[in-house]
Amino acid sequence: MWGKIAGFILRNRILLGTILILLTAWMGWEARNVRMSYQFSGLLPHDDSTYIAYENFTKQFSEDGNVLVFGCNDPEIWELSNFNAWKELGEQMRKVTVPVEINENGQTLTKDLPIVDSIFSIAHAYEMYADTVVQRNDQSEEMQMDTAYKFSFRKIVPYTPRNQSTVDSIHDKLHSLPFYEDLLYKSKSDATILMVFINPNIFNSKNRGDAVDRMVTIADQFKEKTYIPVYVSGLPFVRNTMMTKVKKELKFFTILSLVVSALSILVFFRSARAVLICTIIIGIGVIFSMGTIALFDYPITMLMGLIPPLMIVIGVPNCIYLLTKYHSEFVVHGNKMRAMARVVQKVGEAAFMINATTAVGFATFIFIDSEVLQQFGVISALNSMLMFFISLIAFPIMFSYTSAPGPRHLKHMDMDWLYKLLEGLLQIITKRRKMIYGITILCTAVCVYGMTLIETTGNIVDDLPDHDRVITDLRWFEKHFNGVMPFEIMVESKKEGVITKPQVLARISQLQDTLKTYPQISKSLSIADASKFARQAFYNGDPERYTLIQRNEQSFIAPFFQYQYGAKGSEKAFVDSTKSKTRISAHVADIGTKQMASLLKDLRPKVDSIFPSDKFKVTFTGTCIVFLEGTNYLVDNLFSSMLFAIAVISIMMAWMFKSPRMVIVSLIPNIIPQIITAGLMGFFGIPLKPSTILVFSIAFGITVDNTIHFLAKYRQEIWLNKYSLYECVLLAVKDTGASILYTSIVLFFGFGMFAFSQFDGSRALGVLTALTLLSALLTNLIVLPAMLLSFNKTAVTDAFIEPEEKEENIDSNLID
Repeated sequence: MWGKIAGFILRNRILLGTILILLTAWMGWEARNVRMSYQFSGLLPHDDSTYIAYENFTKQFSEDGNVLVFGCNDPEIWELSNFNAWKELGEQMRKVTVPVEINENGQTLTKDLPIVDSIFSIAHAYEMYADTVVQRNDQSEEMQMDTAYKFSFRKIVPYTPRNQSTVDSIHDKLHSLPFYEDLLYKSKSDATILMVFINPNIFNSKNRGDAVDRMVTIADQFKEKTYIPVYVSGLPFVRNTMMTKVKKELKFFTILSLVVSALSILVFFRSARAVLICTIIIGIGVIFSMGTIALFDYPITMLMGLIPPLMIVIGVPNCIYLLTKYHSEFVVHGNKMRAMARVVQKVGEAAFMINATTAVGFATFIFIDSEVLQQFGVISALNSMLMFFISLIAFPIMFSYTSAPGPRHLKHMDMDWLYKLLEGLLQIITKRRKMIYGITILCTAVCVYGMTLIETTGNIVDDLPDHDRVITDLRWFEKHFNGVMPFEIMVESKKEGVITKPQVLARISQLQDTLKTYPQISKSLSIADASKFARQAFYNGDPERYTLIQRNEQSFIAPFFQYQYGAKGSEKAFVDSTKSKTRISAHVADIGTKQMASLLKDLRPKVDSIFPSDKFKVTFTGTCIVFLEGTNYLVDNLFSSMLFAIAVISIMMAWMFKSPRMVIVSLIPNIIPQIITAGLMGFFGIPLKPSTILVFSIAFGITVDNTIHFLAKYRQEIWLNKYSLYECVLLAVKDTGASILYTSIVLFFGFGMFAFSQFDGSRALGVLTALTLLSALLTNLIVLPAMLLSFNKTAVTDAFIEPEEKEENIDSNLID
C-alpha cells in the first residue's frame, strides 16, 4: 500500500503541490480571525454542580469579576492637590471608550462607548440621608399636598474641593460612615482604593481593545504627577495582562522553535537545503494549526497558545526520520527518485503510527469534560495528523526538485562518535542486563515513593513570576484589603418574600461577622449593610446608629423605604424580584486551591449553624470557587485520561505488530519515564495543577514514538536475518539509534526552550516533558533492547514476524 502511495505522490507532485499551496494560503487567510480569550472559565464541565451554581448566580446577579482596582498607601492623598488628582483619576477612567458596533435603523454603526459603568472611591462616594418630599394628591376633591418619606443619596464630593478645609471635612465625613471602612479605606493605615466597574459585555468581546492598558497608563500618570505609588489589580487586569503575555509568547516561541529546529537540522545534516525545506514544511504545519483554531472558532488561551510551538517540535522528528531514511536509501541505490519512493514505502507506516500515537496523547483531553482541554485536544490531535500528511506529501515533492545528495550531505551517516556511543550501549545491553534491570527497578521504586509526595494546588495567578506587577500589586491588596479575587455567597430561602425580613437580615449580619474572623477574606457587602446604612441615615448620620433596624423602629423607619431592596438596578445586584435570593459579596486572597478548600471546609459548618438547611440553601461561588473545583476536576481525571491513552495506543500497537505480548514489553519502557517524572515532581515540590497535568498524556504520546520506530526496524531485521532474534536486536539499535537520538535531542531542546517562558506553568510543562523524553530515550535504547534479548522467545510470535512490504517496481513511472 505504501509503495502505491509513494508512486501516487511522485507522479502527481505538481497537482498535490498546487493543492497544498492553495490550502496553506486559505489557512493563512483564516488565521487572521483567531481571537483571544479573556476569561478563566472552561475547566469545569457544564453539568458540574459548581459550574451550574456559578451560572445561576451570574444570571441572577451579573458577572462577579468585572472590577478593576487601584490603590495607594500614602497620608498625602488627603492633601488638596493629591485628593483632587485622585478624583480626576476616576473621572479620566470614566471617559475611556472603545469602538462598538451597534445596529440603528437597520444599519450597523460604530460608536465610541464607555467601557466603565461606574467609579467608586473616597472621592466618588455617596451618603444616604432621610428626605421628605411634598407632593400633590390628585385623588382628593380639594387640592392637597402630602408628605412622602424616602431615603436618598447624594455625593459626598459634589464638586472639586478648592481648599484644604473642604478636604478635611470630606475626610471626617467618610470616617463617620462605617459602611466605607475597610471597603474604601483602612482606618488603621493610610491605604485607600478606587474601584472601576467595567462593562462585562464589552470587556469579554473583541471590542475591549487596549482599554485596560489605557486605564493603567492613566494611573501611572497619577503617580508621575503626585509621586504617590499606585497599585493595580482585579480580574480584568489579571486577565488582560496574562493574555497580553500569551500573545507575545505565541510569537516568541513560534520563532524560537523554528530557529532551534533549523539549527538542529543544520547541525545533524550539515545542509542548508535540508534546513530550508524542513523549515518550509514545518512552517506550513504552523499555518495549518492557526487556521484550524480559527475555523473551529476556538479562542487562544494560555494552553492553546502552545499549539504552534508544539507543532514545530512535533514536525521536526518527522523531517529527521524522513531525511535520515532518504539518505540511507540513496547510499544503497544511488537513485534519488527510487530512494524517495522507498522512504514513503518503508517509513510510511511507522511514521503514521508515530504521529497517530502522538495525536492519541493529545486526544485524551477530548474525553475530559472540560471545554478548555477539549478544544486543546481537538486542535493538537488534528494538527498532529495534519503534520504527518503535510510531511509525507511535501517532503518527497520538494526534494524531488533538488539535486541528489552529495558527500557533504551524507557525511552525518559516518559519525564515529555516534557509532562508538551505540557500540558502548550494545556492550551494556548484552553484558550488563542484570545491572540495567537493577538500576531501573531501584529508580522506579524511589520515584514511586516520590509520587506520594506530590500535592495538588493552583492559584489564579501562580503561573506568573513573583516579580511580575500582577503578583507584587496583588500582594499589596492582600496585605491591606485581604484580597481582590471574587468570592460570593448566595443565600436562598425556601419561601418567597422573607430575605428582607429582620430575622433574616440578622442571620446575614451574623454570617458577615463570621467572615471577618478570616484574614483571607475582605470586608463583605450585603443587604444587611444597606439596612445599617439606612438606620444611620435616619438618625442624621450618627455613627453609633450603624446597626440593623430594631423591631421597635420598624413602624417609623419603614415609610422611608418607598423603594424595595431590589428596585432600580439593585435588584439584580443583591436581591431577586421574589425576595427569596440574596448575595453576600466579598473578595478573597489568591491563597491556592488547597488552602481555599480548607477555608471552605472550616466555614461550612458555621454557615449551616446560622442558616438551617431545612429553611435555607447557602452556596459558595465566584471565580475563585470555580477555579478551585476546576483544578480538582482536572487532577481527578488525570488517571483516567492516562489509562485511556495507554489503552488506545496499546490497541494501535497490537494492530500494527500483531502481538499482545510485544505490546506489554513495549509499554514498560514508556511508563517508567512517566513514573520518574512524577517522582521528581514530588521530590522537588512541583504541584499538580492544570499546567503540569498535561505533561503525562503529551509525553506518553511522544515517547512511544521511539518504541514504534525501534520495533518496526526490529521486525524488518527479523525477516531479513532469518529469525536470528539476538542479532536483530543489535542491528535495530545500530540502525535506529541515530534517528532516535537525533529526534530525542531535538525534542529535548524543543520542549526545554519553554524554560524561557514568563509563565511558571509553561516552564514546568516544558522542562518536565523534556526530562520525560530524556528518560524515555534511555529506556527505549537500553531497557527495551535488554527486555527483547531476555524475553525474545516469549515476546516474538509468528504473527509479529511478517515479511516487509514487497518493493514495488514503480521507478519507471516516476517523473524526474
